[in-house]
Amino acid sequence: MITSVESIVPSGLGRSRIISANEDKDYKEYTTSRTEDDNTRNKSDRDEIRVRDFDETKLLNFYNIAGIRFQNIAANDAIISSKINTMIEEGWELAFVTSAVESSTDKDPGIFITRYIFKKK
Repeated sequence: MITSVESIVPSGLGRSRIISANEDKDYKEYTTSRTEDDNTRNKSDRDEIRVRDFDETKLLNFYNIAGIRFQNIAANDAIISSKINTMIEEGWELAFVTSAVESSTDKDPGIFITRYIFKKK
């Protein structure tokens, strides 16, 4: 069973973070099934879906106006490694790593995300 997802969201606008939810959500509470006979919209309240109890660890940006900041990359790697090592010491097992990107616009470089998915027996 997957029991923890750590999301790392590096951004070019000073918003790079590690996000860890501290509350569980049951997807079934926010899921509806549509059929040919019943095409009712999902009426889940977005406010109830939102997670308000989470940890946020600040990371440094990889680049600035002058270019790539290699010391920031090294610092982020040290923080991420520390988080992963701590979780492994606490009995978590790294199950999957996935990456994704949301396309950018002229004003925003986009969102790049890496998810580290952990499980605990």
